Amino acid sequence: MSILKEGCPGSKEIRTPYPEEVSCFWCNTVNEIWTDEVEADCKKCGKKVTREMRPSCIEWCPAARDCIGAEKYERLMRSVRADSGVTK
Repeated sequence: MSILKEGCPGSKEIRTPYPEEVSCFWCNTVNEIWTDEVEADCKKCGKKVTREMRPSCIEWCPAARDCIGAEKYERLMRSVRADSGVTK
């Protein structure tokens, strides 16, 4: 593990995710979404439940892809781009 991965506080919740509770907009059921995820299916009604992504260093740090891994980086950046209206 690199020094960057051990010492970067900005990506901690992405590298070491934890669950958050988010209520479904449609049926108000509480669902669990991990901090490295943007959305999940509601366990009651099946609709998409999303959580607000906090500002993160992955948006500007040149080492972000290596720090959190290419697959997770691409998945999260798709969400960031969609939220900002950028298509790429």
